[in-house]
Amino acid sequence: MSRDVTLPSQLQEQLLRLQQLQQTLQVIISQRQQLELENTEIDRALSELDKTSDDGLVYKSIGTLLIKSEKKKLIEELRERKELTTTRISILTKQQQRVEERLKELQQVIQEKIKPST
Repeated sequence: MSRDVTLPSQLQEQLLRLQQLQQTLQVIISQRQQLELENTEIDRALSELDKTSDDGLVYKSIGTLLIKSEKKKLIEELRERKELTTTRISILTKQQQRVEERLKELQQVIQEKIKPST
């Protein structure tokens, strides 16, 4: 025999909110990972630029083109980009922590409502 279980509307809303928070958390984690990867690439680029002589030829990638650039300007651009990505990573990390806390709290509330009374 199948038993239809109807959840109270408040519990349904909380479960929906839980799913939304989980999706939000996944998006935040994904964005943070992309920025961390970009930071790693910037570090590698800066490391390689440090190895080149000041009068050596350097190019920067713009879309599918490589454009001749000045080493000093390129280093400055990369450092600014690194600063921006580091700030964004910090913001996303804080957002991730807040969402994880809300998720944990909501999971506890839901579990209390689902737990059979004794």
